[in-house]
Amino acid sequence: MKKRFLIIAGVVSFALFSGVACNSGESKEVNNITENSTTIKVTDDNKEVEVPVNPETVVSFDYGIIDALDSVGIEVEGLPKDGSLPKSLDKYKDEKYANVGGLKEPDFEATNNLNPDLIIISGRQAEMYDEFSKIAPTLLLNVDGANYMEDFTRNMDVLGKVFEKEEEIKSELDEINSQIEEVNKTVTENKANALAFMVDKGNLSVFSPESRFGIIYKQLGFEIKDPNIEASNHGQQVTFEYVASQNPEYIFVVDKGDATGGDATAKSLFDNDLVKSTDAYKNGKIVYLSSPEWYVISGGINSTKTMINDVKQSIK
Repeated sequence: MKKRFLIIAGVVSFALFSGVACNSGESKEVNNITENSTTIKVTDDNKEVEVPVNPETVVSFDYGIIDALDSVGIEVEGLPKDGSLPKSLDKYKDEKYANVGGLKEPDFEATNNLNPDLIIISGRQAEMYDEFSKIAPTLLLNVDGANYMEDFTRNMDVLGKVFEKEEEIKSELDEINSQIEEVNKTVTENKANALAFMVDKGNLSVFSPESRFGIIYKQLGFEIKDPNIEASNHGQQVTFEYVASQNPEYIFVVDKGDATGGDATAKSLFDNDLVKSTDAYKNGKIVYLSSPEWYVISGGINSTKTMINDVKQSIK
């Protein structure tokens, strides 16, 4: 009996050893990065992260990143399609691109089912970073409006390295910076001032250089008409009496309803006597910006070009 036990134990030990030996020659998956994968360490908005180079299955919860990747020939496999997709991303309505929930309410099960090699998120999902990281390597590529070009440039550099598109990204950044310099030169030479507003369901908010639309002031060169606006990502709620009293040379308007697939109400709301008393109205300098690009797709390559062009057209 004892001899039989020793024989069985030996067989089990051999099997276990053989399994280990075989597995040692195979790639070991850890959070969707394999030992045989080529990886790279990049720094996102949060920390240094190790991610695979040229990941095949990518999920992005940021429309700006999807825009940027699409600009250099990279398509994502999954994206948030609950709600309304921006028109510039219409092709992703196709069923071959998986729906992974909403911008603020991700579907973690759908994301996990895709077995992604890389997940990219931004500020709207920042608090869920750890949960995403349990599924796959995750990059937090946020753009703070107060530091738009700094964050945008960093994000593009990261994408260039991860997807080996550094030359293409550099070319796009060079073009964008050239356009910014051109607009900035005209604006600063004229010492033009402005205020940036957003309309949301009948409410009017104004934004400082340290908030969502800071690129208008910091990169494109407009002087802020009211330097006392509170720095808030959601802006400071004001009235049309405020607009008339400030009387800026330029009024830039983002329509949140138009940006998010709802009703566009900005033009009708601005059609009042107080607005008509301003120099901006009299000189044709009330500029209705391309709202999806400014609000939900900002941080992309095409969207950033559109944003700059919106302002460029207004100063002619």
